[in-house]
Amino acid sequence: MPSFLNPMLLWGLLAVAIPIVIHLINLLRHRRVQWAAMEFLLVSQKKNRTWVVLRELALLLLRMAAVAAIVLMLAQPLMKGGLARFLGSTTTHHVVLLDDSFSMSDRWADTDAFAVAKQAIASLGEQAAVQGISQSFTLLRLSQAAPHGRAPRPDLLAEVVTAAFPNRLNDLLRPLEPTALAVGPEPAFSALDQLLGSPEGEQRIVYLVSDFRSREWAEPDELKQTLARLSGEGTRVELIDCVDQTRPNLAIASLKPLSGTRAAGVALFHEVAVTNYGTEPVHDVSVLLEEDGSPRPAVLIDGIAAGKTETRKFAVRFPTAGEHDVVASLDSDAVPVDNYRHRVLDLPLTVRVLIVDGDPSGTDARFLTWALAPGGPVQTGITTQVEPPRFLDTESLDDFEVIYLTNIDRLDETAIAALESFVEAGGGLAFFCGDLTDPTFVNAQLYREGKGFFPLPVLGVSELFVDRLQRAADLQVTDHPMFSVFAGERNSFLSAVTIGRYLSTEATWAPPEDSSVRVIANLRNGAPLVVEHRFGEGRVIAILTTAAPQWNNWGRNPSFVVALLEMQSYLSNANRRSEERLVGEPLELMLDPATYRPRVGFTAPSQASAAPETVEATVTDDGLKVVYHDTMVPGIYTAELETKDGQTELKRYAFNVVSEEGNLTALDGQQLASRLDGVDYVFHRAREFEFTVSDSAGFQLSDALLYLLLAMLIGEQLLAYSLSYHRKTREHAT
Repeated sequence: MPSFLNPMLLWGLLAVAIPIVIHLINLLRHRRVQWAAMEFLLVSQKKNRTWVVLRELALLLLRMAAVAAIVLMLAQPLMKGGLARFLGSTTTHHVVLLDDSFSMSDRWADTDAFAVAKQAIASLGEQAAVQGISQSFTLLRLSQAAPHGRAPRPDLLAEVVTAAFPNRLNDLLRPLEPTALAVGPEPAFSALDQLLGSPEGEQRIVYLVSDFRSREWAEPDELKQTLARLSGEGTRVELIDCVDQTRPNLAIASLKPLSGTRAAGVALFHEVAVTNYGTEPVHDVSVLLEEDGSPRPAVLIDGIAAGKTETRKFAVRFPTAGEHDVVASLDSDAVPVDNYRHRVLDLPLTVRVLIVDGDPSGTDARFLTWALAPGGPVQTGITTQVEPPRFLDTESLDDFEVIYLTNIDRLDETAIAALESFVEAGGGLAFFCGDLTDPTFVNAQLYREGKGFFPLPVLGVSELFVDRLQRAADLQVTDHPMFSVFAGERNSFLSAVTIGRYLSTEATWAPPEDSSVRVIANLRNGAPLVVEHRFGEGRVIAILTTAAPQWNNWGRNPSFVVALLEMQSYLSNANRRSEERLVGEPLELMLDPATYRPRVGFTAPSQASAAPETVEATVTDDGLKVVYHDTMVPGIYTAELETKDGQTELKRYAFNVVSEEGNLTALDGQQLASRLDGVDYVFHRAREFEFTVSDSAGFQLSDALLYLLLAMLIGEQLLAYSLSYHRKTREHAT
């Protein structure tokens, strides 16, 4: 039996009686008139009455059938079962895109958004199984649409729906849980073409089962284009919403070390940031902290306004060298996965610094050493090594984080090339001037019209004369990290610094607009004194006066030590690439084939007690490359490296979630419609939506009814013409 897309219109079948009513009305209009001439006609009518009545009845039935055909066409009948397949029914393909990002772990009462989503999909499978038509089913989680940039991995791909399909679907859905990823629907929609191809030959329905957070749908231009294209291809789009309201949520947005010397036994400040994604302020937020698994005093945040982020600083000190863990956490709330943040610190015993002094007396080097590594009870974590300029020609610079050049007259091309490679790779370089500094050499070999690592052209030594009428300090600093510790107050130490001589530049010189050169400290006459320049991945800072108190008294001022340590930290940070890794990103390691064997064992946070998963390395031009893809869980991953001599080295890496996914601001149907204006789709709440597969399945009879209606109308006209009276035209002889 057929079903109908618009069954209420079947009441229109009552209109089939209209031709009968019209016929009866016409009969009532007839009057009996006695007429002698009619007697002959009545005799003739009796002989042909049966044939005439049959044709009139056929005409009446044709008219009634035409009315019925029009009503049935409007009701849109669907034929199912064997007859539908015989008539050429297309397969209905249900394509379910399941959002398994961590915002779908949003909890309320005794359930969560992901459980609601699984229940809705299971209901769809049950409804599909009871239909007597050809159907198939595809299930693709958003996390598997483009995992690590690889091919999509659907859980079901065009699987035929049978009576046993609901049990299989439930078994598949039962163990699924939200991931720790922040994935949107774009990759999943894009993957449909790769997985399914053109929808020709099937009726395709795409269901996006998601929580429709505002962050993902703020600017859905690409999604609108994709949905419009699907609709244009005849694909129906159903958007199934699994949450009923927006719930408050706190997330740890970041946990990072601040600038400072990273070495064993040296205090290093960290910063933790907490974001309030709710609509109301929160108070007395306690951030729990752990160091190498041991708890330490928590950080208390008095209050966080709605939609705002608050940061707090705390210091950690690890007495031993090696890798150490720092973990911050919050109390559980609507979404638990974003309440944790991990960080791994790899601390050396000391940080090695190279000081190259062009003056054989080593005066500048001694002052730098006293400031950076004074010895005694004061631990800075820095070890200095003083060498002459020829050291740069023959020795490797890879073991140093920062290099200081003081009072250099000239360098060989080999030394200049080594310094440029060092800075380009991320090293830090500081340059102090002196009596031996040759402006011609600096301009020609180190500045090279802006192509070298020196940040500006210089003219020669100038004097800053004492101005007894002006009380401004000789040293005017900016908010650069080197001087930020002095900001916000009148510092008596800085104001006591006097500069007598300096290496000057053109009075009209200014940093080029398209360069990274920046003046971070001036003299009171406006001349630059400290200039920064990014070169490759590293940083260069040029101080246009001496390190020793020869052209100034800065070396004897307490601010010199503070500024130098801050500069050391700033330049040293340039040599560190970002340690922030996000779940889902592959963990790539490059190994030296002369030192390591071509395999690495990886242990995920959730499998700490299990045997490591071994990954074989591939040989590249840069060495051995190892890629580990299964980083779906936040936490600390361990890599076991095996050396050629049989030793095992352990390295750990912290992976964290994208905290913005914890923004649970949800869109309702109207808000979503405003963002998808012009797109043909249907929006449903998951708990209210009843999946009616029959609405889209079966063989459409509308076209067949149209052709049948045309045939009936033509037949009706021919039959009506044959039953009516037509006078024959007489022919007159000419």
